[in-house]
Amino acid sequence: MSVVPPSALGDPCVLLKLGEVVLKGRNRERFERRLQGNIRAVLREFGVPFDLRQRHGVIAILLPEGTPVATADAFARRLTDVVGLVWVHRAWRVAKDPDAVTAAALELVAGRPEVERRATFAVRSRRRDKRFPLRSNELDRMVGGEINDKYGLPVRLKDPELTVSIEVDRDEVFVYTDGLPGQGGLPVGTSGRGLVLMSGGIDSPVAAYRMMRRGLQVDFLHFSGIPFTTSESIYKAYALMRALSRFQGRARLFVVPFGKAQQSLKTSGADRLQVVAQRRLMLKTAEEVAHRLHRDVLVTGDSLGQVASQTLQNITALDDAVSMPILRPLIGMDKSEIMAEARRIGTLEISELPDEDCCTLLTPRRAETRAKISDLRQIERRLDAEELAVRLADSIQEYKLDSPKAGSAETGSEQEPESEQEFAMERAERSA
Repeated sequence: MSVVPPSALGDPCVLLKLGEVVLKGRNRERFERRLQGNIRAVLREFGVPFDLRQRHGVIAILLPEGTPVATADAFARRLTDVVGLVWVHRAWRVAKDPDAVTAAALELVAGRPEVERRATFAVRSRRRDKRFPLRSNELDRMVGGEINDKYGLPVRLKDPELTVSIEVDRDEVFVYTDGLPGQGGLPVGTSGRGLVLMSGGIDSPVAAYRMMRRGLQVDFLHFSGIPFTTSESIYKAYALMRALSRFQGRARLFVVPFGKAQQSLKTSGADRLQVVAQRRLMLKTAEEVAHRLHRDVLVTGDSLGQVASQTLQNITALDDAVSMPILRPLIGMDKSEIMAEARRIGTLEISELPDEDCCTLLTPRRAETRAKISDLRQIERRLDAEELAVRLADSIQEYKLDSPKAGSAETGSEQEPESEQEFAMERAERSA
């Protein structure tokens, strides 16, 4: 993506194209303010000053004079993770003069592989400032004619192999060729806050990502089989949270030691209802945690019919466990689609790391696929599931992304992790 800035080009900059945000009508300003805030939060990571300007569905990130091209390239790559943007273009700022624009376009095309193989090209201009002396089609013809004369590239207006884009703005003209696809969707934080039940498998991270794309800000709740399993699933959940954080910024992971509660369900005679009963208990615990954290909704990675606990009747039984809404963004996706999405967002490799999953702990040989709510409620009465969920919520440990130390979510105090935990957290970061 990097090129040495030719003499006809000014300073490098980044142009961001908005998606469905522009369709929000009277609410559009609120969405744009949130998106701009998310962009600024991401770019502060670089410690480089910049100016953000918005014009008619386009945001320009202007860098100080003399900023290295590599810095602008890094800005562009990082901004592809910001939800709400559909395209990210590394552009050049040039003077508002037709000759300057033509010279910049010629130098931008120079040395490209399309020139050597005489690829087809087109020029696309947009004139946001109507005071510019040339109309868009006139600018297209002028610049396109010069490129054709100098390089001999044939013009093809439909599906060209190379597109030179020109955008005439209030104070300058932006010239660019390539673009990087963005995440699309709505800016994170515009649709409320949720709590994701993060298993450490393939599905729940994808569910979290898909809800981020719908504007939901999320934290994560992981159920560990401790003390009957190792801490490996916690390290995976932390690594997954770290991988997903690039789409929404800071996040928190809360871990519930769930092994003894599973054992209590086993001894209560749950038998074939064990899986559904423990998932109901997870939801009850998640609801209690969500209330404490002032979260609006729960998110799970359920996909209809994928496993025994995700039949329609079992999902209905799970909904009965809590009063808080449960969002299931993967409900209509099959496993191959979910895996493809996980691969694209960079969570698949982490999810496939081996660990001891609490969901498989004490699992019966055959799971019930048509659980009856009355039977599940009877098991919960024997266990006093509501009180048990409160105790489990009291026991959670928090893992912050900006500090890998564990602490109590209620008091906010932090405890020094054991050296084994410190080592594992470092390993999780490397995995992410």
